[in-house]
Amino acid sequence: MTSRIVVIPTRRAHSNHAEVARSIGVDIIAGRYAEGTRLPGDAEMIAMFGVSRPVLRESVKTLVAKGLLTTKARVGTVVRERAAWNMFDADVLAWHLDAGIDKRFLDDLAEIRFAVEPRAAMLAATQRSEQDISELRRSMDRMRHEASDSVGFADADLALHVAVARASGNLFMRSIGHVIEAALRASFLLSAPVEPEDRDTVLLWHQKIVDAIVAGDAHAASEAMVYVIHNGMRRHDSTAIETAPAEPPPSADTGEQA
Repeated sequence: MTSRIVVIPTRRAHSNHAEVARSIGVDIIAGRYAEGTRLPGDAEMIAMFGVSRPVLRESVKTLVAKGLLTTKARVGTVVRERAAWNMFDADVLAWHLDAGIDKRFLDDLAEIRFAVEPRAAMLAATQRSEQDISELRRSMDRMRHEASDSVGFADADLALHVAVARASGNLFMRSIGHVIEAALRASFLLSAPVEPEDRDTVLLWHQKIVDAIVAGDAHAASEAMVYVIHNGMRRHDSTAIETAPAEPPPSADTGEQA
């Protein structure tokens, strides 16, 4: 089985320093600059990107703030270990999608979902408003009317999960939901239930989440959410996405979507 990385393109930056930061960030995440590696000197980087020294320095400052780089006197600019990266930074998440997400990324995403979403569903069952219920039902209707492998289906799935986080009434859970939206959307695209039986299962258990929240059954809402996350992991495994090599080949940049 060959290793496969799936690329989910994201929007491009609007300023020179943001675009340079994105380019270097993607290269770091893709492994083209390994942990502990020193970046090329300023002169080489300026020539590489065709920007001024202030633009380059602003880009490096951005990456330092996001935990990807550190600057050391008499050493230079060095790539930090993955554990130091701020994975709740919207840009860092977007750059992962540009670099190509692998099984490790999806597993890490599932773990944070297990830590947050079942509790959010539990709280939603006791805190939800009529507006929240309407949004949950609207998202469910959208899922039923969209083709399983369509962007519309993934967007409707995402809208439902964000609505659960909002209905929880917990500001931290709502914020986490918004921060990881892009990653969740990519995850849902990759785990699209293309087989009719899979689609029926996905719709059934998402409906169970909605019904439990509407009924005020916190335990059932939490259990249904746990099942939904587990089922998504199972479908990810079936796509044969594997952990990326330390230095992905150039072809990894154009990996196909599942």
